[in-house]
Amino acid sequence: MLDLKKIDKNWTLFLDRDGVINHEKYQDYVHTWNEFIFYYGVKEAIKIFTATFKYIIIVTNQKGVGKGMTRLEDLHIIHDNMQKEIESAGGKIDKIYFCADLEETSPNRKPNPGMGLQAIKDLPGIDTTKAIMVGNTISDMEFGRNLGVNTIFLPTTRPEVSLTDKRIDASYHSLLDFAKAL
Repeated sequence: MLDLKKIDKNWTLFLDRDGVINHEKYQDYVHTWNEFIFYYGVKEAIKIFTATFKYIIIVTNQKGVGKGMTRLEDLHIIHDNMQKEIESAGGKIDKIYFCADLEETSPNRKPNPGMGLQAIKDLPGIDTTKAIMVGNTISDMEFGRNLGVNTIFLPTTRPEVSLTDKRIDASYHSLLDFAKAL
């Protein structure tokens, strides 16, 4: 069981992007900054996380880039603008990892832990026993399990997922609800 009272500046927070930070597009991808819409309270939540966690890392599958539907340049613009808005609200994102690979077997494509392993290599002192993955899919929860971290599920786009699934350590309605629980 995840004890939120134990979380301090030695902990790392991994966040999925679409369906966690911003609204997902139904059966499509967010291709441009104009299509990117923050969920209510996300910037406030990340400000709280910034005061609580050592690192905040985004890990996101971006098949739209791999399929040639989203331009890599546009993905970078989305991430740059997202970070600027988060920073303007008093938060920070330490690193963003994305996987554009189409093959499910790619070591970097969630649920495989490659993006998390790269973060561990890039950022000193990440302790997987003191880390949490927040996502809105079972694939995100499996990524957390494969990386050896705690998992928090947000049913933003998958309300049908059973919250008693053993891959889920805790569930909150939104990122802001999780932040306020800290």
